[in-house]
Amino acid sequence: MLRPIIFAAMAALLVACASAPTYTPAATPNGAGYSEQQIESNRYFVTYRAAGSGDAALLQDYALLRAADLTLANNHDWFWVDRRNVENTAPNSGPSLGVGVGGGSFGSHSGVGASVGFNIPLGQGGARARSATLEIRFGEGPKPDDPNAYDARSTAASLRGRLGAPQ
Repeated sequence: MLRPIIFAAMAALLVACASAPTYTPAATPNGAGYSEQQIESNRYFVTYRAAGSGDAALLQDYALLRAADLTLANNHDWFWVDRRNVENTAPNSGPSLGVGVGGGSFGSHSGVGASVGFNIPLGQGGARARSATLEIRFGEGPKPDDPNAYDARSTAASLRGRLGAPQ
């Protein structure tokens, strides 16, 4: 009985590690990683997409890092986030109850069974998301004193250090 539980736990851990977000460009339009779409000369949509789902705040951080890198690549000093959009998956909402009934016949014997299951979600239970998209525009000179304005150099350095993302 203990061996299948240990095997299931190890498999879940392996899947969790394999699906951890990384800072890489998306290989396909809807693939995991970052992508951007220019909508005006100094305006972009920047998206970071997870392979399955991931922590919404983490996906937003990866999108912010890409926005900072894109700002610097276009020779600007800061960027402004006009809109934020997080495509959420259904979060764990709480306990659930399930009922099952089944029957079978084996030669001259038959039987009926019923079961009731109760589920209590464990773990973080935080917001899960598939993607985070930012609409940004570039700026030059001193950064405005506003929470929607980000200095590209300091944002990139801070997020790279926290996320362990490559240069």
